[in-house]
Amino acid sequence: MSGNLFIVTAPSGAGKSSLVKVLLEADAGIQLSISYTTRAPRPGEENGVHYHFVSVDEFRDMLNRGDFLESAEVYGNYYGTSQPWIEDQIRAGRDLLLEIDWQGAAQVRKLFPDAVNLFILPPSLAELKRRLEGRGQDSAEVISRRLAAAQEDISQAYSFDYLVVNDDFNVALADIQAIVRARRLGIHNQMRALEPLLNDLLSR
Repeated sequence: MSGNLFIVTAPSGAGKSSLVKVLLEADAGIQLSISYTTRAPRPGEENGVHYHFVSVDEFRDMLNRGDFLESAEVYGNYYGTSQPWIEDQIRAGRDLLLEIDWQGAAQVRKLFPDAVNLFILPPSLAELKRRLEGRGQDSAEVISRRLAAAQEDISQAYSFDYLVVNDDFNVALADIQAIVRARRLGIHNQMRALEPLLNDLLSR
């Protein structure tokens, strides 16, 4: 039985990481794929928990070996997802979640066309700006660049399967959970999971 692959994408500041964090805490059946990155850890981040933090040279070596399912450069840093690990987990029947940008999502879809693609939208650009400013991590210039990049990201939302607006956090979380549950109840998953029952029901 194969697992399900969920891809969650959003512009910076839309609340993707917070939603994913609570989703994973509430659903032990979904495992987060830990990406590799060349950026420095932020306060509170742990290697192997939030990311696999590697040097640029290490990342390029992995890239040259073909280890990445997808990779991208974001704000001068590199990010990538281990292809062998993803394939092993899916074959083992585990549900996985990739928290990646739209470029990475497009790469993953080529190899996993059955992946479920979710895009999280902010309720408005004004609210997105407020959230970015509220972090207290970036200068006005950086925030301006992030807002411009966010609009470019949002322009790619049409290629995703589901759009979720993160205005009310609990509503957005419930929407994502509903998408996950619907996928698990889909005919292809249920045909495999309920094969003994279906055989019994049809045997008389």
